[in-house]
Amino acid sequence: VSVSRAIKPFAEPGRPPDWFSQKHCASQYSELLETTETPKRKRGEKGEVVETVEDVIVRKLTAERVEELKKIIKETQEKYRSLKKDAELIQAGHMDNRLEELCNEIMMWVI
Repeated sequence: VSVSRAIKPFAEPGRPPDWFSQKHCASQYSELLETTETPKRKRGEKGEVVETVEDVIVRKLTAERVEELKKIIKETQEKYRSLKKDAELIQAGHMDNRLEELCNEIMMWVI
């Protein structure tokens, strides 16, 4: 229960209400364990840190999230550049014939 409650604030919009139920979290974790390769144990010196399945899952999910965030940043930067270019064209008076259309687009974003 504590895990499902703890991750709820980090939800993406549009998740169904039962997404954070205890049962669903347990099934997701079980699926992760089944699909993750178990690290091979090495024979070595005592005190050597052996990577666990949990470590592999954390590393995998972290890498996936980093890629998602990079994609979001790239999309946001492209949108910013586009909006900045549009703002410069508007200020220069080159978009006067499209001002009403642009205003309608902005109103759609706000709503």
